Amino acid sequence: LSFFPFHRPLRGVTPPGFPSPKMRKTPVESVETCHKLLLWLVPHLDKFPRNRRFTLGERLESTLLMVLEEVIEASYSREKQASLHRANRRLAVARHLWRLCHELQVISTRRYEHGAQLIEELGRQIGGWLRSRGSGPV
Repeated sequence: LSFFPFHRPLRGVTPPGFPSPKMRKTPVESVETCHKLLLWLVPHLDKFPRNRRFTLGERLESTLLMVLEEVIEASYSREKQASLHRANRRLAVARHLWRLCHELQVISTRRYEHGAQLIEELGRQIGGWLRSRGSGPV
């Protein structure tokens, strides 16, 4: 194996001392998914009616920002379990808030379904990251 920048490593071969691509991909992928979720969601929260924007909208946004903070913290720390468990619990709160937005008819069914898919994808990534660390979601 050559470690030159233009060298293409063999498929499935990880250079010594480097984490496997699967382990390397999960944290960055979770952070990126949470970022994309917020990027999609915030403009929709701005369109909430005034009586919901400053209660439900702000609460949902701040909860997802806390999830992003926890996932970033987990990606940089050695003790990941605590941060991942907090992120997972906060994501559960965000799911309920998102469902409440739909039930109060603040968002359309189409937007609800898309947002729920994004939240579910993030939840699967955090749960998978927890399982890979030897601790299932709580």
